[in-house]
Amino acid sequence: MSRSTRSARTALKNRIPGGPDGRRMLVIGFIDKCGTGLWSTAMALYFTYVTGLGLGQVGLLIAVSGAAGIAGAPLGGRLADRFPLVRVLICTQLLRSAALLALLTTDDYPLLVLFSAAGALPDRATNVLTKLYAARVAGPDRVRYQAINRTTSNIGWTLGGLGAAAALAVGTSTAFHLLLIGDALSYLVMAALTLRCAEPPAPAASRIAAASTDAAPTAKPSNPWCDRGFLAFTAGESVFFLHDSILQVALPLWIVHATDAPVGLAPLLMVVNSALVVIFQVPLSRFGATTEAARRLLRPLAGLFAVGTLALAVSALGGRALAVTALITAAVVLTFAEMIHTIASWEISVALAPDDAQGAYLGVHGLAQSTQRFAGPLLMTGLVAAGPFAWPALGAVLVATSAAQDRLVRRRLPQASLSVAKVTVSEH
Repeated sequence: MSRSTRSARTALKNRIPGGPDGRRMLVIGFIDKCGTGLWSTAMALYFTYVTGLGLGQVGLLIAVSGAAGIAGAPLGGRLADRFPLVRVLICTQLLRSAALLALLTTDDYPLLVLFSAAGALPDRATNVLTKLYAARVAGPDRVRYQAINRTTSNIGWTLGGLGAAAALAVGTSTAFHLLLIGDALSYLVMAALTLRCAEPPAPAASRIAAASTDAAPTAKPSNPWCDRGFLAFTAGESVFFLHDSILQVALPLWIVHATDAPVGLAPLLMVVNSALVVIFQVPLSRFGATTEAARRLLRPLAGLFAVGTLALAVSALGGRALAVTALITAAVVLTFAEMIHTIASWEISVALAPDDAQGAYLGVHGLAQSTQRFAGPLLMTGLVAAGPFAWPALGAVLVATSAAQDRLVRRRLPQASLSVAKVTVSEH
């Protein structure tokens, strides 16, 4: 290996926070999304063609699994406060693999629902646990680390989806079984790699004090369920996370039922979404390099939501050219809203979590995304049925939520993120 090649590899490693364990966890996340991309794309079809379930049964199974998964985030956070984080992560990975493999053993509907729900719990818990690990191992560089993690995750998801598309083109039961087994094996590989990760430092050790102008710490309750301010923040987050359902559920349905755009535009917009995240998520992370900077992102976020939802309404005014232009605009703008929200949400939620209950707080915060995954698709189908005027109304709700979150976080931040000093995240 040449000296220039070694220098380039060293420079790349230095740009990734968290040291060897941080880089290893990025690989684990990449494998996770590759496996998830394989299975999630084919899950509904598996239950339809392999196990012989009807449309209503498949819908109910997915809904029950989503509801069960809501409990995974707070449960995972609570366990992470009581047990070593690496061990809890390994347990969730093994449970996810076992739940998937259990689906191969039966076509009985109640058991399929039970196994799917059992897999949803550790699946949602993993999101919180990996966020906790990143916050602890990357320390002050956690925003940049999370941006890199989202980039690698999107690449993994795309590769998994392409693999699933190739398998689905075959369309045999064996192909479906191989997709399920491939996802289950990915969790076993992840568990083996996680075994090599060191336990990250405790939250108090990983925090870095902010400038001397920051207010002194004040005591706050360590139980997130008794912290009304944090619960209000989480409720606002569940509204913001609707961007997922808008892009993944509402946009394809809207194209088909309300516009003159070609149906083939829908998957192309999903590709645009993934490509933009891969290209811009890391560069944009510098705008949330401190907790206060992350709070200020809530203002442009409101503008992006307003423009994106208005573009969706315009796309239904008639004409293919106008529809395509407006839909591309909506997809691009809402993708940037997704990235900006991810940066702000990541930094602010960690900054508001006290050291003595960091897992519990982030677990409660994880309810925002879990709840949106369950209720968001139902809301989106209702909005599509309501027609063009529903989108400006949703935009107004999102703008109002942005203003409310801005005021709430502004009040919380001078209190130095509950029981500890605020974290200043270094900028690269």
